[in-house]
Amino acid sequence: SVVAVVFTAVGDKAFCTGGNTKEYAEYYAGNPQEYSQYMRLFNDMVSAILKCEKPVVCRVNGMRIGGGQEIGMAADFTVSSDMARFGQAGPKHGSAAIGGATDFLHLFIGIERAMNSLTLCEPWTAHQAFHLGLITDIAPVLKLDGKFIPNPLVVLDKYADEYGKPIFGSMKTGEELAQAKALMAKAEVDLSKLDDAVNKLIAKLLHTFPNCTNKTLSEVRKKKLEHWDKNKESSREWLALNMMTEAKAGFRAFNYGSKNDREIDFIKLRLLLAEGKEWNEAMHQTISPQFKTEKA
Repeated sequence: SVVAVVFTAVGDKAFCTGGNTKEYAEYYAGNPQEYSQYMRLFNDMVSAILKCEKPVVCRVNGMRIGGGQEIGMAADFTVSSDMARFGQAGPKHGSAAIGGATDFLHLFIGIERAMNSLTLCEPWTAHQAFHLGLITDIAPVLKLDGKFIPNPLVVLDKYADEYGKPIFGSMKTGEELAQAKALMAKAEVDLSKLDDAVNKLIAKLLHTFPNCTNKTLSEVRKKKLEHWDKNKESSREWLALNMMTEAKAGFRAFNYGSKNDREIDFIKLRLLLAEGKEWNEAMHQTISPQFKTEKA
């Protein structure tokens, strides 16, 4: 009686942006034994998705970043709002994307593009994710004067720039971006086409032999499980220990730093480590934005 499982979230802002950084900064930072147990729950969720006996569809209603990206990649299909963004945040904020992304992402888009995303943490638009092969389908969710319009924030009228570099689906910049934001402010959000796209996919799955489909799922999932099952426990242990050093600094900087200053001083950190300085509270205060004086 069940054709597929749909994994989604409420509203139109985010599917999931990963862990609660406030909780990370105020409770888990410096508390590795507790974070280890937290990550056990997360890992069990990812494993449950990968071993679900029905096709799992990730309905992306907004940002899919960090741990949210990892949850989504565990699913079998992704249907997304064209306003969504996809990517990681780990090395920018004190972690590594080893809750699934380092196991899964290269299977979707290849090693080099995966390496770029996982280290530089530069997000993709839904259009870019679709063309990279990361997701199955996208749907417009903005309405202007009663008609659906595509995401106004991205370049859709040209494939390449003047030098031939592909730019289709990338974010607009400068005055074009400002104009797009003004247009977006006049529009309303309507997720009905997203729901239609999800239902259309499930209807296609309905018209397949259930056991043959399940066997196909389990065979393809083996590629993800091969890496996930081998790495998940050692990854969990590393993430817990990292809460004593880089994660502690990164998440506290993000939580306590000002709106426009939520990253540590990476250059200063590298210089201190090169000098053999130990990870202690003095180092945290030296590299973290929340400890800057007003004069500085």
